[in-house]
Amino acid sequence: MDGLLKEAWSLSRANFPPRVEFVYPRLTLPVRSTGTECALNCAHCGGHYLKGMITLDEALGRAGNGFKSYLVSGACDRQGLVPHSARWEEIRALSRRGPLNVHPGLVGESESAALGGVARAISFDFTVDEAVIEEIYGLPAAPSDFLHSYRLLRKHCRVVPHICLGLLRGGIGGEYQALDALKREGADAISFIVFHPTAGTALAGCAPPPVEHVARILAEARIAFPGTPLYLGCMRPGGRYREALDTLALKAGVNKIVHPSPPARRLAAALGLAAGTGEECCAL
Repeated sequence: MDGLLKEAWSLSRANFPPRVEFVYPRLTLPVRSTGTECALNCAHCGGHYLKGMITLDEALGRAGNGFKSYLVSGACDRQGLVPHSARWEEIRALSRRGPLNVHPGLVGESESAALGGVARAISFDFTVDEAVIEEIYGLPAAPSDFLHSYRLLRKHCRVVPHICLGLLRGGIGGEYQALDALKREGADAISFIVFHPTAGTALAGCAPPPVEHVARILAEARIAFPGTPLYLGCMRPGGRYREALDTLALKAGVNKIVHPSPPARRLAAALGLAAGTGEECCAL
């Protein structure tokens, strides 16, 4: 691990200025274009996170005032598509109020082309792990479907693939294959999030992946993608887990950390990193 972190840090310093961005996305409003009932009912989510988003109608009203940008998501259909097209005019109107970061799910050519006209960024949940697709997402899909959607979206949009580490019940499996696939396909940036158990879901009793395993993936990602911005996203466990992970992520050379822990902020100063502050989604 020490050797990996040293190599990752060296590559980061060779390819980026000595700077890290700490992101507090209070000026990005999470919005859903659908209801809260998701056809997939994924084992790690169960629609839980949709309930914390305001509706598209509310975002277009007074509730959407005071925000610079909007994260637009929604429930998936059985094929893994978030059917934003049913509210296309409202989404287009919202895009005139501020930049959109959109979660699209699995898309076809028409959806990806339409998104290119309204989205500043696309956050795409990326996996090529058959077990995750079948057992966690419950999707009648294959790794090739995720690759196909990713390619279509990149034709029209700036796409930030999101890799959830430990999604297979806290174990590390296909994450390295996802990195290999992105190495072949290319990526404008990569955001890493970390599984953490959510009450009321099928995976509520599972533990997150060991911090050291997550840090190893971050370091190997920096080595594999020396010039690509790497982000540690908002979805990850809190408390001491976050404190340990955030400090290791800094040593691995990540460029952005969302809601950083106090030890990470202190370590950034000790490492000689200038710390900038972001107020919108890391993908934006």
